[in-house]
Amino acid sequence: MRIIRVDMTEKKTRMEDIPEGFTGLGGRGLCSILINSEVPADCDPLGTGNKLIVAPGILAGTSLVNTCRISVGAKSPLTRTIKESNAGGTIGSLLGQMELTLVLEGSDQAGGLFLLKIDGQGRPSLIPANGYQGLRTYALAEKISREFGPGVSFLGIGPAGELQLLSASIQSSDTEGRPCRAAGRGGLGAVMGSKGIKAILVERPGRDLPAWKETEAFKTAAKTFARGLREHPFTGRMLPSLGTAGLVGPVNSLGAFPSYNATRGQMDNWERISGEKLAETIKERGGVTTHGGCSRCVINCSNVYHDEQGAYLTGSLEYETIWSMGGMTGIDDLDCLARLDFLCDDIGLDTMNTGVALAVAMDAGHIPFGDQQAVLDLLEETAGGNGLGRVIGNGPAAVGDFLGHDRVPVVKNQSIAAYDPRAMQGNGVTYATSTMGADHTAGNLLGNYLSKKMDPLAAKGQMEASRQAQITMAFLDSTGLCLLAGAMLSQPETLDAFLSMLSIRLGREFGQKDMQELGIRVLQAERNFNQKAGFSSKDDRLPVFFKEEALPPHDTVFMVPDQDLERVFDFTNQDPKH
Repeated sequence: MRIIRVDMTEKKTRMEDIPEGFTGLGGRGLCSILINSEVPADCDPLGTGNKLIVAPGILAGTSLVNTCRISVGAKSPLTRTIKESNAGGTIGSLLGQMELTLVLEGSDQAGGLFLLKIDGQGRPSLIPANGYQGLRTYALAEKISREFGPGVSFLGIGPAGELQLLSASIQSSDTEGRPCRAAGRGGLGAVMGSKGIKAILVERPGRDLPAWKETEAFKTAAKTFARGLREHPFTGRMLPSLGTAGLVGPVNSLGAFPSYNATRGQMDNWERISGEKLAETIKERGGVTTHGGCSRCVINCSNVYHDEQGAYLTGSLEYETIWSMGGMTGIDDLDCLARLDFLCDDIGLDTMNTGVALAVAMDAGHIPFGDQQAVLDLLEETAGGNGLGRVIGNGPAAVGDFLGHDRVPVVKNQSIAAYDPRAMQGNGVTYATSTMGADHTAGNLLGNYLSKKMDPLAAKGQMEASRQAQITMAFLDSTGLCLLAGAMLSQPETLDAFLSMLSIRLGREFGQKDMQELGIRVLQAERNFNQKAGFSSKDDRLPVFFKEEALPPHDTVFMVPDQDLERVFDFTNQDPKH
C-alpha cells in the first residue's frame, strides 16, 4: 500500500510508502489509526489541521465479490469526534487495485476549487475546477464524463459540501456513473469542501500497472464465498428482490420503526412505502429491481426508480432513506420519497440526518407532518444555503436549537437510524456508545431480534451483544467487504474462506483471534482520539426523552443502565471466537 499526500495549502502532491506500524491495515482501520496518529484532536474540523483520508479496504481490488467499499475518514464537523464514513460504488475497487490511499491535508486559503485526478498509472494531479463551482452532483457527473471519459470513477460534493453544511455528504459514482452512492454520515462532504476539492477522479488502472497476484487458493476461496452469498436466503433472495427496503415491514412489525419524529414505533400506511410496494412500482414503470450499483456485487440490492412517465427519478431508494424521509416525516408516497432521495444525492446531503432534521421541524410545529411540498421546498432552500434550509442542512440538533425544540433524536449531534432504541435496546447501546455518534452500521443487532436469539425489549445482555457487534464491524469495515455480505461471517464455510483470503493477502496466518484484535485496535484508536478531543464515557448517552417517553405500541423506554454503557469498551477477557 502506498499513500498519496495532497497538500492543498501548497498545491503539491507526493507519494510515499505506508508508514511503519500501518502495514496490513485498510479501510476504516487505516483511516482511524492514521487520524489518531496525525490529526490534532482539538483542531477545527473545517480548518487546515484536519485531514481527509480515502482508503480502500484490505481486500478491495481483488477478485473477491462485494469488496468495493471505500472508507472516508476525518474529524467530523458534525459530531466533532473521529469519523469514518463508508460508501459503495466503483472507486474503492480501483484504488484497491492500485493499492493507493489518499490523504488530503491543509486547505486553499484563497478559496479556489480543484479536481484531484489519479491516472491509470496511479499518478496524482491537481486540476483547477472553478468551472465546476456550484454544480450539483448529477451535473458534476455529466461534466466529468464529457471531459475525462465515461470510465472514470469519482467521489464528489454538491452545493452542501461547498457551503460546508454539517450534513454534507460525499457522493460516489455507481456502475453507471451516477452519483447515487454516498459516504453520507458525519458531514465529511464539508471537510472535502474545506480542502477546496470538488471531486476525486480515478481512471481505470493501466494493464502494465504492477498488481498483487492472486493465488489459486485465493481464487478458490473467493468462489466459495460468492457461492455462499448467492445461496443464502438474505443475500441471495430477499435483497435481490426487495433491496434493503425489504426491512420496512419486519422492523415496523417489531414496533421499532421510529415514526413522526420518534413518537411512535409504527407508521400509519407503512405498506405504501414497503419494499414490496417499491418493487411492484419499479416493475410497473420499467425500472430495475435487481441492480448492481457497486463493483463486483453479486447481491444486487440496488434499484433504479422511474417516475410515472418511465423516466429516471433516482438510483437506489434504500431502507434508511425511506425511513428518514417517510416514517419520520409521515410521508407515505414513494414518488415523493424518490424525489427527496434524488435531491439529497444531487445537493450532496446525508438523507438520514436531513430527513430527521425535517422531522424535528415538523414536530416543532414549523410545518405539518406529511407535507410533501414543504419538504421539497426546504431542500431547495438548503441547496442555496438560505433561511431554514441552511439550518436543515446542519442537521437535527441545529434545527432543535433554532426552533427551541427538545425532542431531537441524536447522539453527539448525529441522528439515530431506522431502529428505535426503546424497541431494540441493543441498538440503543450502539447509538449511545459508538465512537462516531448515533450509527446503526457501527453494530446493528436487528438479525438477533428477527431470529429471536435476543429479546429486543429486555435490558439484559444488550451491552455485551453491542460490544461484540461493534468489534466485528470495526474489523469488517477495514476489509472493504459490504456490511450486507458480512452475513457470511456467521457461516462456518464462508468464514473459513474469508479468513483464508485475508491470510493470503496479508502474507501471514489470520484467524478469528486476529479479527477480534483488529476490531479492538480500531475502536481503541477511535476512543483515544475522542478522549483527546474532550469526550468521555459520560457523553455516551441517549437523549433523555428515550428514557422518559414510552414508545407505542410496546410502551417501553430505553432501560439499559448507564453503568452498562460505561462498560461497553472494557475489552478485558473478550472471547476471540465471537
